[in-house]
Amino acid sequence: MVTPYALVVEDEPLVAELFQRALQDAGFQAEIMDNGHKAQAKLVFTSPEIILLDMNLPSISGSVLLRQIRGQGRLSGTHVVVVTGDKETAKRLADEAD
Repeated sequence: MVTPYALVVEDEPLVAELFQRALQDAGFQAEIMDNGHKAQAKLVFTSPEIILLDMNLPSISGSVLLRQIRGQGRLSGTHVVVVTGDKETAKRLADEAD
């Protein structure tokens, strides 16, 4: 049986580790990327089952990364959970995230 892969894109270490632990407890192999550039590079070679995506990232914003993910056909089956404390951002991106 193949372990499902999850990507946590979050620049706050404690939050990232919390998400990683929760995903691991749910049976995922979870990896943390602490900025948008690293996530972009990783997504060239991987197709996660789920991505937890912070909207306030250094280097590339989460909303730009979300549009890039949604624009790649091979990632069409990837579930993206938007992580933000900004209510307006959450509302604006609700149709693009899962």
